[in-house]
Amino acid sequence: MRELSSILDRITMLTNTMESQYPELYQFLDENPITLPLFQHPEMNKEVMEYYLQSLQELLDHHVKTHNYGIHPVQKEHQKRKT
Repeated sequence: MRELSSILDRITMLTNTMESQYPELYQFLDENPITLPLFQHPEMNKEVMEYYLQSLQELLDHHVKTHNYGIHPVQKEHQKRKT
């Protein structure tokens, strides 16, 4: 359960960053099919939440690259965790 809690904390941190630093992107989160699970009634387990976190990060990374923002603090933190 601790791992799932950590993933949820990272999702919260990432969405809060989107809301405060990229409001033009944040407004589309609930409408974006990329961030929605593929199943009609998905089980909310660790794998599903990791996929959701990854899709949010990819969405933000793409937005940052295409709008010439440079690297943002969440991306740096996420890269540290991968290594």
